[in-house]
Amino acid sequence: MDEHSKQRDIEKFYTIGQKLGTGSFAVVKEAWKKADNSPCAVKIIKTSNLKKEELEVVYDEVDILGKIQHPNIVQLYDVFEAPKKLYLVMELLRGGELFDAIVNRGSYSEQDAASVIKSVASAIDHLHSIGVVHRDLKPENLLYADAAHTQIKLTDFGLAKLRGKSAPGSQWTMNTACGTPGYVAPEVLKREAYSQAVDLWSLGVILYILLCGFPPFYHEQTAQLYKQIKKGEFAFTSPYWDDISETARDLVCKLLVVDPAQRYTAKQVLAHPFVTGEASTKAFSASHTRRLQLLQARRRLRRGIQTIVAVNRFADQLRRLAQQ
Repeated sequence: MDEHSKQRDIEKFYTIGQKLGTGSFAVVKEAWKKADNSPCAVKIIKTSNLKKEELEVVYDEVDILGKIQHPNIVQLYDVFEAPKKLYLVMELLRGGELFDAIVNRGSYSEQDAASVIKSVASAIDHLHSIGVVHRDLKPENLLYADAAHTQIKLTDFGLAKLRGKSAPGSQWTMNTACGTPGYVAPEVLKREAYSQAVDLWSLGVILYILLCGFPPFYHEQTAQLYKQIKKGEFAFTSPYWDDISETARDLVCKLLVVDPAQRYTAKQVLAHPFVTGEASTKAFSASHTRRLQLLQARRRLRRGIQTIVAVNRFADQLRRLAQQ
């Protein structure tokens, strides 16, 4: 358990407000620190409902978040532990998801995309420098701090891994298959030992989508999608890529490299001309926004269907138990 965790009553220090969201085993509520009335978010995890392995994952996430201090990563302020609940007091992010913000904005450019990639690459570079690999980098985990959309924040460290001590800049390997279809690196799908380079592949997928409005790898059948990813088969399809600069394309090609040893590192991304100032300020066409809007709608529909399937399975299990 992390050193931040203490047996204290959270309501002595924070006023807890309305619910902001619900997860599989947690609820997130708005809260205010009583000392200065500053806003925050409280993630309330019902530890009594969790198996031993699930509890270990939760405590690993707390441990990792407690070690991170970076302007582009959500901050963990405090931890409170009760007999059946764990309270994580975190930075309150009001700006919504990255792609939603782009759609609502209605206008986007290469320079805007470069700004996002710079922020996320900076966050990844920091994580890797302290021995953390995120392992689930995707647009849903990139939220804006506020409605002004000036600062992007990397969130959700549920799949993150903290390595042991090793030489600075060295590779460390993992074997657990995890990630999100469409964003997961080829080496993970090949069941190979993999390194922190998986985060850079995911960043390449995000950059591709930011530039054209649709993903580099797509197929209705997951097996076919995974075949594309393992081979690194993508294209700069006309007419969608006709006006995208060679500099932007070059960075995509440096990230979506099947061989992780040849893939760009976060530091190399930060030094690339696309990120350092050569990105175009010309706004993308209106169809770019529509494609992103469609991508978001599809993702939410898929998530909704998965929820319905899960609920139906649970209902079937209850019926079977009732008949026993």
